[in-house]
Amino acid sequence: MLNFLIILAIFVAVIIGYKTGFNTGFFAIVFAYLIGGFVMGMTPKDIIGGWPVSTMFVIFSVSLFYNFALSNGTLEKTARYLLYAFRKFPGLLPFALYVASAGIAALGAGFFTVMAFMAPLTLLICEEAHMNKLIGAIAINCGALSGANFMTSGSGIIFRGLMDEGGYTDVSFRYSSIIFIASVIFSLLLITLFKFLPGSRQNADHEVTFEKPETYTALQKKNLYLILMILVVLIFPVLHIILPDAEIITYINSKMDVGLVAIVFSAIALFMNLAPQKEVIAKVPWNTILMICGVGMLINVAITAGTIELLASWAGSSLPTWSVPVVFSLIGAVMSFFSSTLGVVCPALFPLVPALVQATGLNPLIIFSSIVIGAQSSAISPFSSGGSLIIGSCTTEEERNHMFPKLLFEAVPISVIFAAVFNVVLSFIL
Repeated sequence: MLNFLIILAIFVAVIIGYKTGFNTGFFAIVFAYLIGGFVMGMTPKDIIGGWPVSTMFVIFSVSLFYNFALSNGTLEKTARYLLYAFRKFPGLLPFALYVASAGIAALGAGFFTVMAFMAPLTLLICEEAHMNKLIGAIAINCGALSGANFMTSGSGIIFRGLMDEGGYTDVSFRYSSIIFIASVIFSLLLITLFKFLPGSRQNADHEVTFEKPETYTALQKKNLYLILMILVVLIFPVLHIILPDAEIITYINSKMDVGLVAIVFSAIALFMNLAPQKEVIAKVPWNTILMICGVGMLINVAITAGTIELLASWAGSSLPTWSVPVVFSLIGAVMSFFSSTLGVVCPALFPLVPALVQATGLNPLIIFSSIVIGAQSSAISPFSSGGSLIIGSCTTEEERNHMFPKLLFEAVPISVIFAAVFNVVLSFIL
């Protein structure tokens, strides 16, 4: 009965958040308090202790650093340069949009920021290039998602944090790297699929006219150099994988933390006057932090009650092993259809993995990647964050009425089915 109550609470929190437009994290915390404190007898200290401090710190610190580039226009100008480079190759324009979106997302702008910036620009580009707008929408959605999966960007950091909490600290960097690569391959294949579907072909002989962006300002050049410098945080985890017995590399790698490094570089950026402090702090995704950490508190109550272990045991004993990647891909897609991949799906499903691995003997990386790619396959839904930003960027009611069913009845089903197939193939490779 208790386990059913907790599962129901998770779904109710998501539904209330969707119906009201309020942050799901609020309701998750309320349910964590009511169930944990008054049904399970947990102390307030234990309930509050479920707030994932380390995950919150990493999201805050990394977004703080990249907000300098967002505020001073470095990321926007980088995207425009990438698009300008493809102006004479309209047949490759969907991939240019993907590269632009993935590039600025990987630099730390985050999924929502990239979509908010790229969606209006993309619809205008599609209009000018006589390109199918659905392909453009899919390209930037895939780019923003897979780019954000980069190991030092928003989603990648959250994945690593959740894996660390599940006991996979030693391999979380490698796992998140493979998930990033897999999501890039999936995205490129999906864009190619849509590009060549009957009725989706673009006018390849129409040259797109883009004005060359102005050169980077001195301030923006400094910011670019600083972004390249912070990528040093990636060097030692990679070297540690290549040279696991090198003591000095092992020692330095043990002291490397992307959140702490980001704070150091944020302090440097402040002294370099790259952007106003008030503006940079205001752009921190507090809404996302509240959602992820609030759901994390409710998931912690579920772990304490044994709900997570029970669900994993059921899945491990009731499902054929070969079907687990498909099932979790579809579960992630269904959950993400209405809610956030980062705020709801991953915090809810990632904790299932350790017990599920024990029950099935599967490689945990297979399940992690199935959850992520499955969840991200339905993010183009008009009811989810990506699709809603695209619909909101349409300039006319007619355009919105045309795009809505295209996203709902074409983009989502094809993406979800393709993701399930992709995850099955991936399970044989990993």
